[in-house]
Amino acid sequence: MKNYTLPVEVKNIINKFQKAHFQIYIVGGAVRDLLMDKKVSDWDFTTDAKPEKILALFPEGFYDNKFGTVGIPSTSKVGPDSFEVYEVTTMRKEGKYGDFRHPNQVVWTDKIEEDLARRDFTINAIALSGVEGLIDPFNGQDDIKNKIIRAVGDPETRFQEDALRLIRAIRIATELEFDIEKDTFMAIKKNAHFIKEIAWERIRDELLKLLVSMYPYMGTVKLREAGILQIILPELEACFGIVQEGPKHDRVYDIGEHSLLTLKLCPSKNPLVRLTALLHDIGKVETVKTAADGNVTFYNHDVAGGQLALKIARRFNLSKKQSDKLFRLVRWHLFTVDERQTDSAIRRFIKNVGVENVDDMMDVRIGDRLGGGTQKAVSWRMEKFRERIKEVLKKPFSISDLKVNGNDVMKELNLKPSPKVGEVLNKLFEEVLEDSSKNNKKYLLEKIKEIG
Repeated sequence: MKNYTLPVEVKNIINKFQKAHFQIYIVGGAVRDLLMDKKVSDWDFTTDAKPEKILALFPEGFYDNKFGTVGIPSTSKVGPDSFEVYEVTTMRKEGKYGDFRHPNQVVWTDKIEEDLARRDFTINAIALSGVEGLIDPFNGQDDIKNKIIRAVGDPETRFQEDALRLIRAIRIATELEFDIEKDTFMAIKKNAHFIKEIAWERIRDELLKLLVSMYPYMGTVKLREAGILQIILPELEACFGIVQEGPKHDRVYDIGEHSLLTLKLCPSKNPLVRLTALLHDIGKVETVKTAADGNVTFYNHDVAGGQLALKIARRFNLSKKQSDKLFRLVRWHLFTVDERQTDSAIRRFIKNVGVENVDDMMDVRIGDRLGGGTQKAVSWRMEKFRERIKEVLKKPFSISDLKVNGNDVMKELNLKPSPKVGEVLNKLFEEVLEDSSKNNKKYLLEKIKEIG
């Protein structure tokens, strides 16, 4: 342990187990990150102590599963409402898996080598002990040095045990900039169809981690090479092979390849914005039309794409906020940039996109431009458009900015709470959108009476 700098809490956990005469090892990604001189974000441990013994050592811990994992809350707060949790799992060896996720039977062991043998990849199958040092029965250190993702033991067995490993291998390779060993990748391709057995929430989490990595383009390409992208995002796969431009153009773009390039060149690091970059043109598949002269059009592909984005959001069980963001960014990505646009037109754009999504939409447009072969990320029109947006945002924008509210409407029209109140407020807001000078209480109270 003396060769590695460990947090005080990690040392305290190790010391407590050792004083109680239990084996205790740091395992998984934490060891890998230590060996790679990376910051450790998750500290995981394994021990020969059974869950009840762990809880006796750490009464503040919690245990609510049958796989031997006890959570130990950190004593230092890492966020306003959350605590870091250290996971300590009893060493185990496993039998057959029946659901492509969980073992049918868990058997405790006191041999660290048996516990490491059940793990996914060699780089994650290294243990670190204060007594024994590094335990590396599958030569994970060599694979770290050579930047290789290799399954522990038989790769097909590993992927059929937990099919999420199919996408996890590619995600980790993308994050670390590693290659996937040949037999391991062949097993991923052969067993790709088993990804259908995995809960969409787990797939979503891996996909978003991949998209937030340094090289999401390469990871997405690798997902497609493996046959996984086609299963989890068939709407995107349908874009490949569809020509984007007609015969009069010097360059011919495949919509799928353009989508990948848009992802690659989108400056945002937000995984949902990057997902938008990947999906922004999926509506083109069902709206494509080829004219007699060979020119290709995709009228209303943004509308169709927005509906497909909602379908994908439901599939991945995105939150309401995430779903709304994905929908807005795909639905309204085809916005017009014109220096002659009125304030009301720009307000409508902001209202459609959402104030909080304006900068993200600009990043999607940059990726779209560069992914389409344009050399300059931002045109002079876009620069002016951004300036106009800043100016417009200084003025009243949403219904809540009106100088009157629902209570005023109910009082003036002698109404009880009802949809009618919202309808009146919306009509007032439309007027203010056209002319912000009308946003004064006296005028709006008179207007309420006219509308009512």
